[in-house]
This record gives sequence, structure tokens and C-alpha cells, in this order.
Amino acid sequence: MPELPDISAYLVALEPRIMHRKLERVRLGSPFLLRTLDTPASSVEGREVLALRRIGKRIGIGVEGEIWLVLHLMIAGRLHWRPHNAKLGGRQNLAAFDFADGTLTLTEAGSKRRASLHLVRGEAGLEALDPGGIDVLSADLRTFREALTAENHTLKRALTDPRTFSGIGNAYSDEILHAARLSPIAQSQKLSGEEIARLRAATQATLREWVDRLSAEARRRFPEKVTAFREGMAVHGRYGQPCPRCGEKVLRIRYADNETNYCARCQTGGRVLADRGLSRLLGSDWPRTLEELEALKRR
Repeated sequence: MPELPDISAYLVALEPRIMHRKLERVRLGSPFLLRTLDTPASSVEGREVLALRRIGKRIGIGVEGEIWLVLHLMIAGRLHWRPHNAKLGGRQNLAAFDFADGTLTLTEAGSKRRASLHLVRGEAGLEALDPGGIDVLSADLRTFREALTAENHTLKRALTDPRTFSGIGNAYSDEILHAARLSPIAQSQKLSGEEIARLRAATQATLREWVDRLSAEARRRFPEKVTAFREGMAVHGRYGQPCPRCGEKVLRIRYADNETNYCARCQTGGRVLADRGLSRLLGSDWPRTLEELEALKRR
């Protein structure tokens, strides 16, 4: 799922292409994309784009009349910039937004249709779609601490909860926790003051680094290949590869469709975190330390 740095890059790429341009036509390839029943898509046609905004992991396009088109790409949704009046065909093409100089298209890979488009009016309409997480890039230490410790969850869950922090998902939470040298399963209400400060600093530094990097790329060309696995990431998607800090192999915890990647030496004091699938398989033989893990591999 595109996260804060990816959404920021999309906005950077969209600004010179659609800001102060009239949205000529909206074409929907899937009737399930539009989730707003009281406002037809045709109501925004012929209106000038006046604003672009990130709402959590959503993209807001504001047009004349205080109407906002709010796109949620979910896991497999992606945006593309195509020639004017580009053909809208095939199962993956969900929508096209035609401008004089080109067409913005929305595609979604796979068979599940999770991406959505809402048409809302004014700030109240935007607020209704905002999960409410704080803006971590501007949050001072007190605001960050209060959000983090409002409830007691693992750091992985706390960072990826959109009601707590805005725009962070599976990929960048791995990178943040590695930068902070903190375990993904550490409890948010049990961190020391120094650890909370370290986590805030790592959160802001990690996100700013990737916002700057991806935005610079988006200024050169439209981000056609948005992915959760980026060259230069420290641990996310790098299971079995060496940690760039200590050289130990990156480990993982798998659950549902996601996995958490971490370095045991840097983040958990050498403790190997239980992976649900392997824990059930190995039972009492599940390795608890890096040394036990290496011994198990030599069997």
C-alpha cells in the first residue's frame, strides 16, 4: 500500500500536470470504485483543480466549488499519467480523469477491488474520511508521546494504526523501527523517555529521507512503479540479507498477507521473535537466540 512518502511523490508529480487545469471528464471503468452515492462523478467535470492534499494514505484533489475527489489506492491501486483521452479498457483500469494535456488513470492489480473514490464537499467532507492520526513530520515530542502511549500496543501496530499516526504502513514502520533500534513487539506504554524520543527522531528522519528521495524522482518523471520494496531500504523486504548496520541476516515475522522484517542483533538484543507459522511447526524447538537459530540451520 502506498504510504506517506509514496503519496507525497504522487502529489509532487501531479502538481505541474493538473493544478489549475480543468478536469474535462471522469470515466469510470468499474461501478464499484465510486463510494459516494449523493454526488455523481459528472459533477466535477469542467471544474478547475485548485488544491492537492494528502489525507492519511489518501490523495485529495480539490476542484472549484469546494468539491474534493479523494482516492484511496489501498494495496494494489496505482496512478499513471497517459496521453490525452487514453483508452480505458481491461479489468485493471478502474478510472480515467481527462485533462487537456493528458489523462490520469487509476489501475488496480489482482481480482479484489479495494481502491475507492469518494466525492465530498468542503473540509467537513475531508475530515469524515481522515482516520485522525497525527502528522508525525510536524509533531513535537509531547504530541508524539501522547499519541504513542494513548493505548498499549506493540510498536509495529502503533506505528501502522492510521488513528494514531498518519500515513505509516508496513514498509516504513520496519524502516523506522530499525533506525530507532527498537523491537517491533515492544509495548508502547513501556518505553522509556529516551526510547520515545529516539523513536520520534527515527520516524521523522526516515520519512523525510524517503519523501525527499521519492519526490526528487517524481520531479523528473511520473512515479509509474510505486512499490513497498525500495532499493536502499535497510530491512523491509530484505529477509535473509545482511543488515546494513551490523551484517547479521534480516529476520521476519509472518502474519496474514504481511510480514515484519527486523534485525535481531540491532533491535531485539539477539532475541529471535516467534514466527506464528514456524512456531506451530517447531514447537519447543523454536530458536530463541541468534545462536540457537544458527545451530538449527546446521542440523
